[in-house]
Amino acid sequence: MSGKYPRTRLYLVFSLGFCWLVASVLLSHAAMAGPNGVRVGAAAPKFKATDSQGKSESLDQYRGKFVVLEWHNQGCPYTKKHYDSGNMQALQKEWTAKGVVWLTVISSAPGEQGYVTASQENEYLRKMKAAPTAVLLDPEGIVGRLYSAKTTPQMVVIDRTGKVIYDGAIDDKPTPDPEDVKGAKNYVSDALTAAMAGKPVATPYTRPYGCSVKYGE
Repeated sequence: MSGKYPRTRLYLVFSLGFCWLVASVLLSHAAMAGPNGVRVGAAAPKFKATDSQGKSESLDQYRGKFVVLEWHNQGCPYTKKHYDSGNMQALQKEWTAKGVVWLTVISSAPGEQGYVTASQENEYLRKMKAAPTAVLLDPEGIVGRLYSAKTTPQMVVIDRTGKVIYDGAIDDKPTPDPEDVKGAKNYVSDALTAAMAGKPVATPYTRPYGCSVKYGE
């Protein structure tokens, strides 16, 4: 009996070590996936959609450029926070001037909060002096579900090679108060600044905050 004990002990040590290794790998993969299911570092899901000007837009046509996806809902207090304060428009203008493609995405279904027609959205853009590259109308929620978009606003940053480098909240102040924009840490700007300088993104994903995306059934 005593001769078998060392082998049994060795087997238990090996088994525990193997389980620890498997658990570590699984946790690592789960972390890289971020809170929304879009895997940071992996290829961004490809899509095609029609914008508010009636033009066809696709991710492929912007290959070689940085792309920002911004989920939007006019009626959401968290979205209003960033538009009424002028924060979102300032970000759009700053980064598109640097060659970034900024695509606002509206995934609200007809009859739900945030749903708009093309003419209604274009009037809103003029009124708010917004400056995205284009606004994607996604009433069937195809693009939204493709990216597992959960809130408005929710932000995704894609690099020049077509990989997701950031997914989550716009900043670290999850409130609807416009005053909180001041001094907030803006994750989108941080991600773009780092990536354009050839540096890794320090915070590649965060938990998004805001109103739920109003998908249809």
